[in-house]
Amino acid sequence: MGLIFTPAQAATTTSSTEAHGKPAFPPFQKEYFASQIVSFAIAFILLYVIVSKVALPRVGDVIASRLGKIEGDIAEADRLKGDSDAALKAYEAELATARANAQAIGSDIRDKLNKQADAERKTLEDRLAAKLADAEKSIAATRTTAMGNVRSIATDAAAAIVQRLAGTAPDAKAVETAVDATLRG
Repeated sequence: MGLIFTPAQAATTTSSTEAHGKPAFPPFQKEYFASQIVSFAIAFILLYVIVSKVALPRVGDVIASRLGKIEGDIAEADRLKGDSDAALKAYEAELATARANAQAIGSDIRDKLNKQADAERKTLEDRLAAKLADAEKSIAATRTTAMGNVRSIATDAAAAIVQRLAGTAPDAKAVETAVDATLRG
């Protein structure tokens, strides 16, 4: 025989086991069917009452407490996020203020250094102008001295040239007159 039985085979097996003197399995016997339904109904109702009065309220309390904790954690996270956002805004404001102060200080220093450089340049230009004026005076004095010496050098040279060419010494007054006329242009 196979291991799987049809209901007809189960009925024949039940009756054959009764015939062999062994009692049949009670759930398969028709006379116990009504009492089993009643006991299943009582067990189900009892289980339903226990679960609905004891287990479900506890599970509901646990779910409610977890939900409350989650909501509290979310509220705390929102509060902390707001605090961090406020701190970030304050930091950015301080950073902007510090940058503005740094730019202002940089501008002030740059202006001061420009003024100082301008003052030093003006002082240097004044010193150079004074030195230039002194140099021009010195050059003018040297030129005047040289021009004075040029007249005497030119007179001496002209006298020497005439003497060499003519063989006789020229008149000093005539040489000076000729040199003066040539220097005046």
